[in-house]
Amino acid sequence: MEYLHQLLTSAFYKEASDIHLTAGSEPVFRIDGKLIPQKSEKVMMPDDLEEIVKEMLTSPLWDELQRKREVDLSYGINGLSRFRVNVFYQRNALSIAFRVISKEIPTIDVLGLPNVLKELVKKPHGMILVTGPTGSGKSTSLAAMIDYMNQNMNRHIITLEDPIEYLHSHNQSIIVQREIGFDTLSFKDGLRSSLRQDPDVILVGELRDFETISTAITAAETGHLVLGTLHTQDASSTIDRIIDVFPTHQRNQVRSLLANVLVGILSQRLFPKAKTSGRIACTEVLINNAAIKNLIRNEKMHQIPNTMQTSRDQGMHTMEMDMKEKSKDGLINSAELIPYSYT
Repeated sequence: MEYLHQLLTSAFYKEASDIHLTAGSEPVFRIDGKLIPQKSEKVMMPDDLEEIVKEMLTSPLWDELQRKREVDLSYGINGLSRFRVNVFYQRNALSIAFRVISKEIPTIDVLGLPNVLKELVKKPHGMILVTGPTGSGKSTSLAAMIDYMNQNMNRHIITLEDPIEYLHSHNQSIIVQREIGFDTLSFKDGLRSSLRQDPDVILVGELRDFETISTAITAAETGHLVLGTLHTQDASSTIDRIIDVFPTHQRNQVRSLLANVLVGILSQRLFPKAKTSGRIACTEVLINNAAIKNLIRNEKMHQIPNTMQTSRDQGMHTMEMDMKEKSKDGLINSAELIPYSYT
């Protein structure tokens, strides 16, 4: 355990976002989006990894790992940081992936997120979605929005997370954090139960299946503010993904419901900063105004980007617009945009 703590401490001070431990390789840190092998560390052997895992896991979690061959958990080092952990088997040997979670909950301003988010989270009900690929900072953005509500609004907030990452303290709001697998069996079970717990706001860590998405829309429709994430690239594909989850005969009805309950969509992607270490988020913001509602109802999602481009004064912008602006301002290198054809 001493070696693990030393390794995680090193990763924290090197500002790594992720740590990968795999049999036959030295530890690998992801720093500013790049994988960097730690040549100064020992090559991890299967026995080393099994020893580390057995020290981290409780007996029930070890049993679950043997049954499912993978398990999620959170892990903390007092005075340093918390980590999101996935333990899994590959080639019949254990591997571990750690995600570093800051002790401090970053604010919307510190993250450089659009200020319009502060207005969106003031809505009394509806659905706010945060989307992007794995590792794009969706959980951090959600934590910043929850923290803003906690500092400024009197609300009962229930979060469903897998696992719990940022720890929120009660301030202006009451915040109840439930971890999947420990406090509730699944997102769909926790979401159904939360509707009977007098919430004002419900955060769903991941909208991953039909039942969870369906219940989340119902919760938004019945007077709750629902926040959730999807692994989609932009606003248009997010709307399509939600509608496509439903059977064909229900899609027209769902399209109408979504047009009514959607508050906004934040899509994001992280890029290395041009002049300093660290990464910066490029974002896309959709706000569900009358024009967007009409496009959703009439199945014209392909026209949404044009509406976003012409609605800058309302707080909307496309990913392409933000990437070009940050490149022009020297915040990211234009070479980083080439794979996305935004040059």
